Amino acid sequence: MESIVSAINGIIWSPALIYLCLAAGLFYTVITRFMQVRLFSEMLHLLRSGQSSDKGISSFQALSVSLSGRVGTGNIAGVAAAIGFGGPGAVFWMWIVAIFGAATAYIEATLAQIYKEVDEGEYRGGPAYYIEKAMGQTWYAWLFAIATILACGFLLPTVQSNAIGNAVVQTLGEGSIIATALGELSSVKVITGTVICIILGFIIFGGVKRIASFAQIVVPFMALAYIITACVIIAINITELPGIISMIVKDAFTPMAGFGAAVGWGVKRGVYSNEAGQGTAPHAAAAAEVKHPAQQGLVQSFSIYIDTLFVCSATAFMILITGTYNVGPDATALIIQNVAADTSANSPAFTQMAIESVMPGIGNPFVAVALFFFSFTTLMAYYYIAESNVVYIRRFVKVPGAVNLLKIGLIAAVFFGTVKEANLAWALGDIGVGLMAWINIIGILIIFILGKPAIKALRDYEDQRQKGVKEYEFDPKKLGIKNADFWEK
Repeated sequence: MESIVSAINGIIWSPALIYLCLAAGLFYTVITRFMQVRLFSEMLHLLRSGQSSDKGISSFQALSVSLSGRVGTGNIAGVAAAIGFGGPGAVFWMWIVAIFGAATAYIEATLAQIYKEVDEGEYRGGPAYYIEKAMGQTWYAWLFAIATILACGFLLPTVQSNAIGNAVVQTLGEGSIIATALGELSSVKVITGTVICIILGFIIFGGVKRIASFAQIVVPFMALAYIITACVIIAINITELPGIISMIVKDAFTPMAGFGAAVGWGVKRGVYSNEAGQGTAPHAAAAAEVKHPAQQGLVQSFSIYIDTLFVCSATAFMILITGTYNVGPDATALIIQNVAADTSANSPAFTQMAIESVMPGIGNPFVAVALFFFSFTTLMAYYYIAESNVVYIRRFVKVPGAVNLLKIGLIAAVFFGTVKEANLAWALGDIGVGLMAWINIIGILIIFILGKPAIKALRDYEDQRQKGVKEYEFDPKKLGIKNADFWEK
């Protein structure tokens, strides 16, 4: 199965997708005149000013839900994998993806707001909705919806829960071995998987409001605690930081692990981590209550900075400063070996070793707890994203109990991911990310060619901002934007 999954991955994550992600981010950065830099202060202002409503959540809650999807296993185990397979230079390409990706994140989030709908008293939206309304291609919208249900409902959850299981084993050990229908499993992983599934079931059966309420409390706290820990480790080794940054930049353009490997793994894990262009974050963006679509686009753009430039960089600096990493395609062909050859790069082990080397007795349990919250909130976000696409398809085809079937399927995938091996889980997750990225990025580029709705919204917002209006308004007809039914009403 691993060889089949690997072959599919090779097709989906060809150099074409890697360069498409970079090119789309660069294109929108230029078209928006570097909005992610120009409007940085406005992003911070919008975070403080949003309000929720009966139908929608606040801008901050939407940011928290989308961040719960962005800030996850990719920030701990994903960064370790990028370094382990692509060398330190892969971190540089993660930064590039983040800077350009902030513009892509603005585009997709604004489109989600422009074309959102009200379904059973809640705002719904995302790529399937804006592809149908802005492109006029229902079949392509269905293609994204099905790919997203498959990815977020069944493939990506295995990666998040797998990281939790591995981190707990790294801390407590394997425990006893249990013979099951899934093969011989660690009792610690079985118990961990069961606990995760019980808590997750309680929250996702409570709907988007419960998800948003949980996320807005947990996400800021866990991200801040993790960054503070990283800052302590960096401060202890501050004299080495300039050399580490220099190594990252130099290795980004040298063949230590292969220039292509550094770019490929940096972009792949960068997209996996910050999700810019992947099409997942727009679902939470559409649920926000805002006066103008561009406002939530700007808020979502800011989330890329938090995810990659703060959290991912914190992980990378900890690993590189403490030297707790290997580089190479596998344990038998290591280019750099600083830790045991059999240490899996597709796990949180490098990060746990980094903290453990500076804070003995703290590293393993701290990363296990951090990963639990990081990954758990991401699982909630995945459920909400998959549910939004089930609801979209339900507009055309009535499938009795479809949402409940999704909940049960996702919980089963979470348990499977917790108890199985990491490489297979990551490979399945990469397929899910790649499928969504291909469909969504091509979609938003076509939408730009057809009518530039997100760009028109940005210009309209900036015009009103310059005039100093107290209450922003959005009139799609005035801007020549069609099928924005919610805003027309």
